[in-house]
Amino acid sequence: MFTIQITLAALLALTLAGDALLSLRPPAFIADCLDGVGFPRDWWWSLILIKLLAAGGIAAGLILDDASLLAAAVAGVVAYFIAAAIAHVRAGFLGAAFWGNCLGMLAFALVTLGVVLAG
Repeated sequence: MFTIQITLAALLALTLAGDALLSLRPPAFIADCLDGVGFPRDWWWSLILIKLLAAGGIAAGLILDDASLLAAAVAGVVAYFIAAAIAHVRAGFLGAAFWGNCLGMLAFALVTLGVVLAG
C-alpha cells in the first residue's frame, strides 16, 4: 500500500473511533444531530458499535496489509454516511450539522475509498 492510502485510512479510522468515544457521553452537537433526524435515543448505542467496528475493520486492513479488507471497511463507512445523509434529508435537518459533519465525513470516506481502490 502507498503512504497516502495508509494515511487517509488511518485518519478515517481515528476519526471514527474518536466520534464513537465522544458519543459515549454525547456533546450537544451530536445529541442535537441525532435528535434532529429523529434517531431514537435508546438506539444511539448502535451507532457507537457501528463506528467502532468500522474503525476496527479499517485498522485490520492496514495491519494485515489487505487492500480488499480495507476497501470493504471503507465502503461500509461510505454506506453509513450515505444513510446518514438520507436521514438528514428525509427529516429536513439540513443545517450546519448536515453540511459540515455528515457530508464532510461522507466526502472524507469517499476520497479515502477512491484512493484505496486506485492503489
